[in-house]
Amino acid sequence: MKAAQLKAACLSHNGSEETFPFNPETSVFKVAGKVFALSALDAEELKISLKCDPGLAEQLRDAYDAIGPGYHLNKRHWNTVVVDGVDRRLLVDMIEDSYDLVVEKLPRKTRARLGWSGER
Repeated sequence: MKAAQLKAACLSHNGSEETFPFNPETSVFKVAGKVFALSALDAEELKISLKCDPGLAEQLRDAYDAIGPGYHLNKRHWNTVVVDGVDRRLLVDMIEDSYDLVVEKLPRKTRARLGWSGER
């Protein structure tokens, strides 16, 4: 997956936006002001950090060399993924799961406005 496709996958979710709160090189994808993904899209080795259920995060790290603890993030709840090291379907699923983990913690009114079904 290329950087433009990765960005499109993150922005495909209702209410998602790309922001640059840290520096112009790091894209931070948010929903309702809450972060669900971070990536330096112009980096030589494309990586993305994604929120993940702690148990699943460990399983994914054990199963894939390209998935490790979140870089500069809470290692229990975040994974950093080398994009070329995982299957596209897995990466898209991980982005969706990250988005869902954030949205499920939002107020009911906000979830309804986003059209979120409550299913992960």
